[in-house]
Amino acid sequence: MITVNALSKSYSRERKVLQSLSFQASPGEITLLVGANGVGKSTTLRILSGLTRPDGGDAVIAGHSLCRSPFETRRHLSFLPQQIAFHPQLTCEAVLFFYAGLRGIADRTARVATLLEQVGLAAEAHKRTHALSGGLRQRLGLAILLLPEVPVLLLDEPGLSLDPEWRERLKELLAGERDRGKTILIATHLLAEWEGAADRALHIRHGGEVASLDPNRLREAFSR
Repeated sequence: MITVNALSKSYSRERKVLQSLSFQASPGEITLLVGANGVGKSTTLRILSGLTRPDGGDAVIAGHSLCRSPFETRRHLSFLPQQIAFHPQLTCEAVLFFYAGLRGIADRTARVATLLEQVGLAAEAHKRTHALSGGLRQRLGLAILLLPEVPVLLLDEPGLSLDPEWRERLKELLAGERDRGKTILIATHLLAEWEGAADRALHIRHGGEVASLDPNRLREAFSR
């Protein structure tokens, strides 16, 4: 469960991104955050992941307060940012072993092998990340997202670099995680891509106003 309570964030006096943003995302559901560029979708996910500090408000993630227990909160989530950076000389396998170590995963060898297979990178396991295409880098990021067994997954524009086949595969993987009871929150502007693939859709407007949309009729909502 994610409960966001009156989050606010400004980068300057003139640039107030979030003002009293509040919403919930529930276990066993894929929830979309949609809206125009600059309304705070990415900022919201960066705050929830602990990468950006809010100016006000709080969020409760898997029963833990983001402001009072930030370390414990981060232990219960995994985040796939829009921009993914890896050390260029590390192989895909080495990157996954590194993150598996950070997350304290016990049987790292088996888990890494499973994830490489799951995201279609088994053949590229020993390829250095500087040689990967944008789509392969995104799939490596997806493997990192899925490494830990955590109840909350956050994704920022996860399908941008993927080809059509892997965009569909991404939705299948996330549906499987949802069916295991995880809370999945996705920020995206790709309405056609995610229409019909989520359980809830929240439209964020400038200032943090939130409205619910039919996740099966997203394009219609924005064509009025």
